[in-house]
Amino acid sequence: MSETPVDPDEVRHTADLARIDLDEDEVERFTEQFSDVLSYFDTLDDVPEVDAEADLVNVMRADEVRDGLSQEEALGNAPETEDGYFKGPSVS
Repeated sequence: MSETPVDPDEVRHTADLARIDLDEDEVERFTEQFSDVLSYFDTLDDVPEVDAEADLVNVMRADEVRDGLSQEEALGNAPETEDGYFKGPSVS
């Protein structure tokens, strides 16, 4: 169980916020389950920290600045163009 046990009123309040109708058996069961979940979080505090992994290094080639295609070259194989842009089918 967690150091701060869950109160059945808290379970009812949470169920109301979620718009879930719970009978008393369900409230009791969820109270125990919520307490268990909180104890699992308490257990995480006991897990030792691990050393961080080494920083990643860039194994790719360095970027190079080079000339791209001109507008005419880019549009050269387009089936249709209009005013220097690609023309596609109408959507609407």
